[in-house]
Amino acid sequence: MTDPTTDIATVTRAQQRRRINANWMLLVPALVLLTAVLLVPLAQSFIRSIASPTWTLEHYIELFTDGVTLTVLGRTATTAALTTVVAFLLGYPYAYFMTRVSDRSRAILLVIVLIPFWTSVMARNFAWLVILQRGGPVQTALSWIGLGDIQLVGSQIGVTIAMSQVLLPFMVLPLFSSLSAIDRRLLLAARGLGSPPIVAFWKVYWPLSRGGVVAGLILVFTLSLGFYVTPALLGSPQQSLIAQLLAQRTMQLLDFEGAGALGMVVLVITLLLVAWANRVGGTISAIGVVATGSGARR
Repeated sequence: MTDPTTDIATVTRAQQRRRINANWMLLVPALVLLTAVLLVPLAQSFIRSIASPTWTLEHYIELFTDGVTLTVLGRTATTAALTTVVAFLLGYPYAYFMTRVSDRSRAILLVIVLIPFWTSVMARNFAWLVILQRGGPVQTALSWIGLGDIQLVGSQIGVTIAMSQVLLPFMVLPLFSSLSAIDRRLLLAARGLGSPPIVAFWKVYWPLSRGGVVAGLILVFTLSLGFYVTPALLGSPQQSLIAQLLAQRTMQLLDFEGAGALGMVVLVITLLLVAWANRVGGTISAIGVVATGSGARR
């Protein structure tokens, strides 16, 4: 004779499995949309890069032998790295300060960070064009300290400044998420054990904030690789970045095969960076979200 308790447990487990399988159906609309607008175009671009007019890797080989693509890739990586460093140097103190103020002040600081999300891309870039142009406020301020001859519009410096401002929220938000979860009593404990403030920060606070740091760095760097509007308006054709080269190949040269190959290379680089971030950051998801607990702001 079977045990009724065992039968009930078996039925319960079966119902739970059916419920879990039904929950997966909620992903179907998102997966269909993702496949239609992302995966299918990517697949078409990849096939075009290796199968037009015949199956070949010639378009990929040309990327590393034409003497132009590698130069543009290096310039893009340099600009992205500079933008990431500037955003980190500005974003880390800002995010730390957000964890030390009252809730009302924190809300105001958060609104300031989110302003770029609420402003038109073109409006932001044209504003920087006015600010950085010759005779503008930045150029005037630099002339007071004897640096008035520095050209900002049409240079990598101006592009880096504008991109850093636009991408600063992508640095601050992961950092704030990570820093707000750190229990500050750990710093007090380190100080109580005789550790100087700098040593306590480096040995205790910095390792705990590593997840947010890596998330912010990888987000800003990968987004910088694909920037188009800012370099197009504030840069120069002689210092074009990878997005401008892609636009030139597709709209002017009609080299869809070469553009597809170049896009695949950039995609692979981005995926490798995200994989590295997940490995190093530990708590970072593929989109740079940092797992946090009920953070202590004590």
